[in-house]
Amino acid sequence: MSRIGKQPITVPAGVEVKIEEGNVVTVKGPKGTLTRTLHKDMIINNKNAGVITIELKDESQNALQGLTRTLLNNMIVGVTEGFKKELEINGVGYRVQKQGNKLVMNMGFSHTVEFEDRGDTKIEAPSQTSIIVTGPDKEAVGQLAAEIRKVRPPEPYKGKGIKYIDERIIRKEGKMGKK
Repeated sequence: MSRIGKQPITVPAGVEVKIEEGNVVTVKGPKGTLTRTLHKDMIINNKNAGVITIELKDESQNALQGLTRTLLNNMIVGVTEGFKKELEINGVGYRVQKQGNKLVMNMGFSHTVEFEDRGDTKIEAPSQTSIIVTGPDKEAVGQLAAEIRKVRPPEPYKGKGIKYIDERIIRKEGKMGKK
């Protein structure tokens, strides 16, 4: 039995969880609504008010129990608190700005790179060297942040590029002259 999967999920006040046929789960809260189809071999119980448990139909699927519980918990956390990824830009001439619902990036190319807000996932640029991606869906926030980082990943020699705020770049030494 999965240690994570057997833990109950408490549903906070103001969050509505609806479980439909085929394990289609809809979670509605103050930050939005998320819908996801979970694995058919899981039994999702919402009998106790405010407590959700996940049970197995087959004991061989215990890894899926932990995954199902984590996905459902992330949906509940997303509609109440939301998720956030922060990125930092290092490099001379590299800058970003927000124009309407678009993020316009000058990253040393001959053209600008643009990203738009995607549904509930929003992009903010509080300064020219920082980007914040927020939204209720953890997967969508992480995907959009990864796509922004992919424009100019950090390089190990000078440390230039786009990196996550808590990411540590291992620096390399440059070429040495002949002796």
